[in-house]
Order: sequence, then C-alpha cells, then structure tokens
Amino acid sequence: MSKSISLYNLLANHKLFSKTINFGLKRIKLALDLLGHPERKLKNVISVIGESGKFTTLFSLKTFIEANNQKVTAHISPSLRDISERFYMGNGYLSHKEIKTTIKQIEKLNIPLTVFECLTLVYILNASRINADYNIQETGALWRLDSNNINDFPRIQICTNINKQHLNFLKTKTLDEVIKEDVGFLNNFTNIYIGKQSSYVLKKIKKYLKNNPSKIIYPSSWKLIKDGNQYYYRDRKIKLMLNMRNVYSKGMFENVCLAIKVALDLNIDKKVIQKALPLLSFEGRFQYLNKGKIKNKLNSNELILIDGAHATADAQNLASYLKKIKIPKYGIWAMTKNKNPDLFIKQLKGVFKKIITMPIENEVSSVSAQELYKVATKNKFNAEKSDNFAQALKKISSNEKKLIVCFGSLYNCGNILNKN
Repeated sequence: MSKSISLYNLLANHKLFSKTINFGLKRIKLALDLLGHPERKLKNVISVIGESGKFTTLFSLKTFIEANNQKVTAHISPSLRDISERFYMGNGYLSHKEIKTTIKQIEKLNIPLTVFECLTLVYILNASRINADYNIQETGALWRLDSNNINDFPRIQICTNINKQHLNFLKTKTLDEVIKEDVGFLNNFTNIYIGKQSSYVLKKIKKYLKNNPSKIIYPSSWKLIKDGNQYYYRDRKIKLMLNMRNVYSKGMFENVCLAIKVALDLNIDKKVIQKALPLLSFEGRFQYLNKGKIKNKLNSNELILIDGAHATADAQNLASYLKKIKIPKYGIWAMTKNKNPDLFIKQLKGVFKKIITMPIENEVSSVSAQELYKVATKNKFNAEKSDNFAQALKKISSNEKKLIVCFGSLYNCGNILNKN
C-alpha cells in the first residue's frame, strides 16, 4: 500500500473526521480560532471558485507568478496521483511525513471535521509558516460554505466557468442556485475576476454582483482570438501569442487567458508571461500519454489521451476538440456517483466508434461498468463493459490507427497515470 493511500485511509477511518460532505464554516472557524488564526498570516490570498477550469486557471497563474521570481503556495483539489499534490509550498509539495505530522496537530483540537476541512487545515497551517508572495486556494465545490472561504480580505477572487456540475449538493438543484452560491457571497473588498460564461450565467452573475463594491473585471475585458491555427490573448493594451505545446481545447485556452489577465494586473510583465506559456501542461486534462508503460503496450499507430471531464460543459469542450481529429476515436468511460452520466454522454454523440465502460479502481463512489453501459446503449452508443482498465484497453487496442480517449473522472485519470 502506498503512503498516499495510507494517509487517505487514516483520514477516512478517523473517529474525528467524516467522509460525508457537510458544508459549513463553524467547525473550521472554531479550529482556526484554537490554532491562533494561521489563515491571517497568509499574504495576498487568491481564491479560485467555479465548476470547471479551476485547476488550469490556478496552475497557469501559479506558473506566471513563479516565472516572475515570486513565491506562491497553492491548495489544490482533488489530487490525481498522490495526496501531497494538494499542498504546494513554494518549492515543492508537502512530504507524507509533514502531512501526517500536521494531521496529528489537528487531532489534538478534538473537533469533529470533514475530511476536506482537515485537508484545508493541513494547507493553511503549512502555508502560514512560509512567507509566500501569494497564496492560492482552490475551492472544493461551490463557495458560500466551502472550507476555503475563511479569509476576511482576499486579494483576488477568480470565478471560472459556472455550470450544473454541483447540482447534487443543493436543495433546489437549479443552475440559478449554483450561480448564487458561487458569486452571491463573494467578498465586498477585493478584486473579482469573472471567467468566460454562457450569456445566461453572465447575466445572472451581474445581477448578484450589482451591489458588490469590489472591483469587478468581467470577461469582456479580454478576448481569445484565433488567426489561422494560432490562438492569441488580447485586451485593450496587449496582444500575446499563446505559444503552448500542451494545450488543445478552446476551454483550456480561455482558462489560460483568464490567468494572463490576472497576472498582467499583478504587474507581471508580458515578456515573463510569454516565456512561461510553453511550460504549461496540465496533468489529467487533455493529456496525451507520449511515453510510459501504457504507451509502450500500444501499437505504434495508436494514440492515447486522458481527460478528467465529468461535467456537461466539460463534455461539450471535449467533444468540440475531438470532432476536429480525423482518425477513429474510441472511448474508455468511468465516472463517480452524483454526476449526470446520461446528460454527460449525450454531449459526445457522434464522436466515438466505440465506448468501453469501466469502474474506477479503489473508489467506493464509482459508478459500475454495468450502469454506464446501460446509459451508453440507451443513448445509441456502440458500447461494451469491462472489469478494469487493462481489460478495457485490451478490447480496443489493435493495428487500426486510432485515438483512445479515457474520460469521465479525474480519479480514474490519476489511476491511469500511476499505472503508466
């Protein structure tokens, strides 16, 4: 058993920490009070909120800040391959030993917490000991009662794409409620950046922020433009060529542009940003496996792509990209519960020659391969089911030139990356 899995098991089986999702700020605020308010030691807090695009926006901004020779910490959720990925501390990630030591410190408070609240405290306690220039916190789900919503005066709050991904956490289960939870409770004394949205969502956002005195930067302040095969960032003053080798979809380009806008407003020179752009690569998001154990098992004319897309908007973005690829495409589909597999897979109609469904290894919240198979066949997909990833790959791999796409879950992407 890996040390990462041992730590997750420690949290999952701990008498104080609940795996149940239980939104609220009372527990974590009590813990922070008993700890002497370490969150107040964090300078220039940047909160990243939304349903899709949080990680790519956060990672891009983090890269630009570090390229500017400034130190940044980051709280990331979820981790893909290892629990340590959640805690970036300026020059690397926390070690398993450091995480375990911090958990023991939190245990002594004797406060019942959710697992995510405990993980948030692990980040805050360790980041508070580092004199970083910026501290970026990615929300788990929604914003109003997320455990990262504990800073009185954040420097910046970034709201990425809002969609129906987190409906299962809400009472009325409507998009309007998601919008309200995300932006209706943003700070009144900060700088708010809104990412690209549907016209309906943007209209609602403006309604909720109408009386918010913060400086609000709407997505109309910048554009993603395309000239031939080349994308550019453009605002009223600057045009930047997006010279990135590992970014493929329009949605991801928009997330990078949002991070560029924030970085420019933080007085990071455009030349620094331009130089950093080729470094951007996002694990588990439109990631081609160009080497490794899995790639070595495939035929030379087979390509493999993994993407953690699990929301309807993510599926639309994935479909838009895949439809431009002119070779046969085969899918390996896994998903966790509390999503909407039927609506999700509908966005990918006409994309795949065949889909193989599979469960997610070591994930109790995984949807079974049989359930996904039923959804796929109901929507007229050519589908088969498998017991695991190796079996799914075996059902697809052949001498035929093709692209194999593994999609539907970041957790499954993490498993695949570990196997590779």
